Amino acid sequence: MAEHPARPCCLGWDFSTQQVKVVAVDAELNVFYEDSVNFDRDLLEYGTQGGVHVHEDGLTVTSPVLMWVQVSTRIPDPLLRPGPHWEMEVGLAPRQHGSVYWKTGASGVLTSLSPDLLLHKQLQACFSIRDSPVWMDSSTTAQCRQLEAAVGGAQALSGLTGSRAYERFTGNQIAKIYQQNPEAYSHTERISLVSSFAASLFLGSYSPIDYSDGSGMNLLQIQDKVWSQVCLGACAPHLEEKLGSPVPSCSVVGAISSYYVQRYGFSPGCKVVAFTGDNPASLAGMRLEEGDIAVSLGTSDTLFLWLREPMPALEGHIFCNPVDARHYMALLCFKNGSLMREKIRDESVCCSWSDFSEALQSTEMGNGGNLGFYFDVMEITPEIIGRHRFSTENHQVSAFPRAVEIRALIEGQFMAKRIHAEALGYRVMPKTKILATGGASHNRDILQVLADVFGAPVYVTDTANSACVGSAYRAFHGSPALICLGSIY
Repeated sequence: MAEHPARPCCLGWDFSTQQVKVVAVDAELNVFYEDSVNFDRDLLEYGTQGGVHVHEDGLTVTSPVLMWVQVSTRIPDPLLRPGPHWEMEVGLAPRQHGSVYWKTGASGVLTSLSPDLLLHKQLQACFSIRDSPVWMDSSTTAQCRQLEAAVGGAQALSGLTGSRAYERFTGNQIAKIYQQNPEAYSHTERISLVSSFAASLFLGSYSPIDYSDGSGMNLLQIQDKVWSQVCLGACAPHLEEKLGSPVPSCSVVGAISSYYVQRYGFSPGCKVVAFTGDNPASLAGMRLEEGDIAVSLGTSDTLFLWLREPMPALEGHIFCNPVDARHYMALLCFKNGSLMREKIRDESVCCSWSDFSEALQSTEMGNGGNLGFYFDVMEITPEIIGRHRFSTENHQVSAFPRAVEIRALIEGQFMAKRIHAEALGYRVMPKTKILATGGASHNRDILQVLADVFGAPVYVTDTANSACVGSAYRAFHGSPALICLGSIY
């Protein structure tokens, strides 16, 4: 890292559950630096397992907010002190749905940080809730039902905010804190998402929540891009003033804090652009365009969709698009992914992927009218369990021949994805392309079925760091004219 020609570049950070990853990307979007910090291994003093604390009820899951503060200044030292020949911007994409509760008076501490002291030492008394709820928390079922009732039901809430009520969504987490710890809530002057919290550290003042991450809270009206007054009122009093006004995802929200200028050598002219969440950043990282689909074929299967006219439903999520504020993105999760494929492989062809592929090759597209849907664990989209097979005559049957079984599984999985995508407003376009990643994307015969079901070409992409890389891409996109050291979002 000693000598490099002067060139603009961006740092992209991925604040995931278990670790923080960082990449550096040049102006041609080539990754030339990677690093990471693992919370369990590298920050032992916080006693996390998998980056979190699981509470005794088994439902409440939190992370220490000071751990996040500490890691924000820990990496990557070679790039935070690059020298005058670097022209750098920085982006960050935390895991969605986490929330941070700033204690009354914290804003004054943020604006007067000493560059001679460690950041987490100066902020240790600045949080009314020291352990932040994270996306794994499922303790707010009662608050979810209350919120849906307040707006007229689950579908009404989905139409308003892009999703029905989910336990991990921030509005319901805030409602729980208000109901169970009203004193801490009354002593809270600002509530941030992890994204706007991290931006606040670099900004030296409270950063607003961006539209994309804000649309994962059950609080933002995704069409008007303002807080829903009925949702705010159903969760907690005085909530709008504690959240601040949301802003477009590419908004410049201010200049970088003097703390980072004096301690780490950032340019005083550096501007801060709003941070966003990991899922919106992944859409940017995979460089999707209107009509495109990204499919992650892993333990669970996930679809990212670019939408112009969304149709919110009871399954799936609609978020504001982080790249084009006029459009939207959809996210669909399917729990029965690769584990289900492996089970059918083991049962049908004795654990052989080559025989699995041969079965797909030996059966015709459409499977002769035989159709199957396989859910060995309770599915997310939709909520259903069991194996459901239908013959050519549309009669439910208990079994298929093994080759028919394999094709029924794969076609059924991809047909379900298309059906639910179209229910959210997605339509295949002539220019549509599908970007596939994850373990099953290495199987060409599985990808052929994917291409057949959607009627679109499939390309395999390595998106292991898509949120991280997307952070860096968005820094260029959010402030293309800024080439000073440390344009943050």
